[in-house]
Amino acid sequence: MPMLSFDIDMFVSALILAATFAGIFTEGVHHIHRTKIAMVGAAAMVFAGQIFGFYGPEQAIEAIDWNVVFLLGAMMLIIAVMIPTGGFQAIAFYIARISGGRQFLLLAMLGTAVTLLSLLLDNVTTVVIFGPLIVLICEVLKVSPIPYLLAAALLTDTGGVATLIGDPPNLMIGSAADISFNAFLLRMGGVVLAAWLATLVALRFLFWKDLSVKPQVVKFAPDVRIDDPKTWWLSVKILGLMVVLFVIHRQLHWDAWVVATVGMTTLFLAGRHLQLDPYLEKVEYTLLLFFISLFVMVGGVEQSQFLQWLGQHIMPFVEHDLLVACLTLLWVSAILSAAIDNIPFTAAMIPIILSMESQGVNVAPLWWCLAMGVGMGGNGTHIGSTANVFIVTLSERLAQKERNPALAITPGLWFRKGTPAMLTTLVVCSVFVIMYFDFFSIPIHGGR
Repeated sequence: MPMLSFDIDMFVSALILAATFAGIFTEGVHHIHRTKIAMVGAAAMVFAGQIFGFYGPEQAIEAIDWNVVFLLGAMMLIIAVMIPTGGFQAIAFYIARISGGRQFLLLAMLGTAVTLLSLLLDNVTTVVIFGPLIVLICEVLKVSPIPYLLAAALLTDTGGVATLIGDPPNLMIGSAADISFNAFLLRMGGVVLAAWLATLVALRFLFWKDLSVKPQVVKFAPDVRIDDPKTWWLSVKILGLMVVLFVIHRQLHWDAWVVATVGMTTLFLAGRHLQLDPYLEKVEYTLLLFFISLFVMVGGVEQSQFLQWLGQHIMPFVEHDLLVACLTLLWVSAILSAAIDNIPFTAAMIPIILSMESQGVNVAPLWWCLAMGVGMGGNGTHIGSTANVFIVTLSERLAQKERNPALAITPGLWFRKGTPAMLTTLVVCSVFVIMYFDFFSIPIHGGR
């Protein structure tokens, strides 16, 4: 394949990409929502593409990965139905009751619950459900909620890496690389389990003093009644059916979004009392629009061939030592995801890896290392993932409400507690990649 030369199309698209990402990453400075910035970037890319002749509206529509958009939207609707039923609250209170006042056991059990939930839901939804419940439980037990809130964010970020639908970057990677639900779980399940256990052990030592305090209230016996058991158990059954369909979706020749929409449709048909309008209001359209805008913008950069040009300069390094390249990608993506949001970084990396694949490089281990890096790296800082931002905001509101600054999770506190946990998981992932590199190197389509 002939070497590409840098031209004006590449320069313009790269400039728009860099300016847009800079705006997204500095949201905390200018306070303009990242979705608005992404929308402006997408519009600028289409406009510039038309002027310079490398991109247009039709190509922009084709660049949108509707598999990701429809899958996320359908899952949001299902969870919007489940949250008001009280089922999640009942689970959390039951866990608190059987822990018997043993704080680390409570942390481990709540951590297990949020992790299992994050295997099927994105990590943001998981902490939105469990964050307020954790605060309520800690208020009853009269213990600090900080270890539990941090654990919820760290463990859900870690657990979400295991499945195709557990984390938005996974959806993007799986859709771009055409990875099945089973293939994703097979490659990532073992390493994520090891990283999750390592995170739990790290939390035990990082919060040794807090978790050693005996709760003032040992007996925890709130009402654990489910408010709407009919809808809750219907939703649980449909989620179970969806898990089965996710496992066999390749045999059915279905994409992941088809499974999610089938589950969503079945839920609303079976639950005849459920009205669509109230639940549609709960869908995070802002997040979906952010994804659409990113896809449009990155599509323009890809059409200008800038990412292919970038990829051809990375290729010699990859071809020279694929293992070192994978480990480098793992750590670089983790560090960058800790500093910035992992979704835009993933969106930028996908076309580069696809470009290398088109030139004959076995990119299978690169996909897995990218998923590990952006997933585990989100634990590094308080802004590393949207789930982290929610947990920090929740703690700040609690500190303001109680007029106790010690209840707020500050950037410094996260650096002291969260960053060591992230580094621990990265070491575990690196060891797995080195030990089982041949396993991760099995071509994706040949490994199904």
